[in-house]
Amino acid sequence: MDNRALIRAFRLTAQLLELHEENPFKIRAYEGTVNALEQLTVPVADIERHGLPDRTGLSKTAAAKVAELLDTGSFEELTRLLAATPPGVVELLKIKGIGPKKIRSLWKELGIESAEQLRAAAQNNEVSKLKGFGQKTQQAILEALEFTDQSRGKLLYPQAEALAEDLQSRLAATAGIEQAAVVGEVRRRLETIETITLVAATTQPAAAHQLLKSLDGLTPDPHRSGPLAWRGTATESGVKVQVLLTSPAEYTNEVVLHSAAAAHLNEVVTDEARPGQPNTLRHWLKREQFSSEQALYERAGLQYVEPELREGLGELALARAGKLPRLLEDQDLRGSLHNHSTYSDGSHSLREMATFLQGQGYEYLGICDHSQAAHYANGLPPERVRQQQQEIDELNRELAPFRIFKGIESDILSDGSLDYPAAVLETFDFIVASVHSNLKMDEQKATTRVLRAIENPYTTMLGHPTGRLLLRREGYPLNHKAVIDACAQHNVIIEINANPWRLDLDWRWVHYALDKGVQLSINPDAHHTNGYADMRYGVLMGRKGGLTKDMTFNAKSAAEVAEYFARRKAAIKPPLEFKDSLFG
Repeated sequence: MDNRALIRAFRLTAQLLELHEENPFKIRAYEGTVNALEQLTVPVADIERHGLPDRTGLSKTAAAKVAELLDTGSFEELTRLLAATPPGVVELLKIKGIGPKKIRSLWKELGIESAEQLRAAAQNNEVSKLKGFGQKTQQAILEALEFTDQSRGKLLYPQAEALAEDLQSRLAATAGIEQAAVVGEVRRRLETIETITLVAATTQPAAAHQLLKSLDGLTPDPHRSGPLAWRGTATESGVKVQVLLTSPAEYTNEVVLHSAAAAHLNEVVTDEARPGQPNTLRHWLKREQFSSEQALYERAGLQYVEPELREGLGELALARAGKLPRLLEDQDLRGSLHNHSTYSDGSHSLREMATFLQGQGYEYLGICDHSQAAHYANGLPPERVRQQQQEIDELNRELAPFRIFKGIESDILSDGSLDYPAAVLETFDFIVASVHSNLKMDEQKATTRVLRAIENPYTTMLGHPTGRLLLRREGYPLNHKAVIDACAQHNVIIEINANPWRLDLDWRWVHYALDKGVQLSINPDAHHTNGYADMRYGVLMGRKGGLTKDMTFNAKSAAEVAEYFARRKAAIKPPLEFKDSLFG
């Protein structure tokens, strides 16, 4: 059981206590345990049980519950609460935007114990009549239920990748299986995954079936399976899983067939040996056996196309002309911008965030704690901005040549203005402007709001443009073309927020941004030192949109970034106020 599973269990316990209206002090104690676990960087499961209080900072009581959870899969309080709560009500706690108190009202006053019952009650206008609900809340519940339905049976990319790679390693180690590869949606690096697909080369298909039959966590679907295909689902998530079995000779062809969108495989390509006849990659794969994927593209007279680009969105025309770019790679990144510390809602101090990143071989850190309007995230009033900037100056002297850039994640307020007056904004090296509140605007109002923020001369970068949370919450409705055009006009960088829940800017708009000359920045939005690892997912999404090193802002050196920030600041007309007047 990893730290995330521990956190989920203790968070659920706090929610169940609130649902049952139990002691608020006990609820806060569990929430405190969640906070403590979130700040740990070591796997709790690896710590000797008797050493948990000293190594984790947990109280002896909380540590005992953690030990019980690790050893048995639950603990007494959680077991008691789950026994007292219908399973359907527990599932309702997962719906975004409906807290335990409202769920209690729905359960106790309307007898609702499932999502289906909740939908029926909302459609019959029963929910709006409850105290504390109303029509707007009822409509929000219906929208949340619809989004939950659409998300069922899907996984975020990292979760699907981990499951796929585990299956791949197990297949590859099975006698009788010569090769196995992850293909399909995972290999194409889609941000959410509906089906995990693998191809295995074998002359003994029964061996693969026997392995898959023996694995816990997989539920077979015999009606969709056959001698050369195992199909089923991952039991916990409901995501579909299929393992396609083929002969060693056909292995490469099958890998390609299942590693590209249909539009990529069906686009006509030139065959000089067969003039005048339509040819596609699919035709090539039917006519010849290939020993490698590179050999297929070479035979078709094309540059090799990376799997993440195989979407049928113009990549073959570029490949035919030899104009496919070298895509961004992890090692191209030289710094991490948009990160949070304990000054706002991060888990680690400014020093810890900086030294950890320095130890990973990076040149710089951009710190972007929340601005003052973000009360929910301990946003910084001007006096704490000054305190943080003084600490940054001290750390920069100590850690040189590593550099910490003074940033802020400034809320874009409802009218499109940035949080803080100009006198405070002027003190930062750079500003990431993001929407965090009032997410229910229509597209016109939402776009106008963001355009105004982009026009602000202090805006350096647009953060997570739509504010979406994949599989949890719809994104902010924006006219992406208008937003990207404005960023091009005002020389504003756009973030690809690398948090797997966000991956925002959506990869489908990366190519348009590049065409307009807009630089993109791979930002982890890290609230914890382990959040830096998320940059990998931002790189994958950037690559999927055709992002190159040259167009990636944080592939620049620390000196280049400093020069860029300084040049932008120098072009801004100084504010009328003296900057120190707001700092006292």
